[in-house]
Amino acid sequence: MISSDRLLPGVLQALRGELVVSCQANPGSPLRRPEIMAAMAQAAELGGAAGIRLQGFDDAAAIRAVTALPLIGLTKTDRPDTDIYITPTSAEAVRLADLGCEIVAIDATLRPRPEPFAQMVARVHAAGALVMADISTFAEAQQAMQDGADIVSTTLSGYTPYSRQQEGPDWELMRELHAQQLPFSAEGRLSSPDDAAKALAHGAAFVVIGSAITRPDVVTGWYVNALKKES
Repeated sequence: MISSDRLLPGVLQALRGELVVSCQANPGSPLRRPEIMAAMAQAAELGGAAGIRLQGFDDAAAIRAVTALPLIGLTKTDRPDTDIYITPTSAEAVRLADLGCEIVAIDATLRPRPEPFAQMVARVHAAGALVMADISTFAEAQQAMQDGADIVSTTLSGYTPYSRQQEGPDWELMRELHAQQLPFSAEGRLSSPDDAAKALAHGAAFVVIGSAITRPDVVTGWYVNALKKES
């Protein structure tokens, strides 16, 4: 069972029940180049992905040039005045929309932020894009939807000190969101096809997978660590 149709506007409806692949590379990775992320996006599309999640302006331009799939864009910006890391300002958010991202992902955690989340939502909507609110708790999801977000994502569960700290996906958060009919995408520590299918069964509108598909350095580490435990 998935989120109610009436809560999924526009392009989000096209992603209903589908896979979105996150094409991002960690700092220091040899893959962290726009042309490589564009190739990753093309490979994901060949495999059947219905959308791409991406980071940064250069990657947004490169990926938009090679695919017509819906794009979920974000920035990752370290600032001395806030712990908000994913798209902390409306200037960044609007630029992503201008570069062709139909959806802009914004950190919607209830931490001190450079500008009000509701104000950012209004500016992204004015630029013609939808807003995905990356949250870590059910309370944050409720507030984000009240502030005008079009959908929330479980992306930041475990990345705030007050959210659940666990190795696997936050199934309980998914259950809470589904019980209250809040539209959400499932993202975070989903590392297998079974996890993806389980997320849909827990009510996700769609599923976002990153590391398990597009970060071979991270996946290699999973295998290396597993072997070390046995040696």
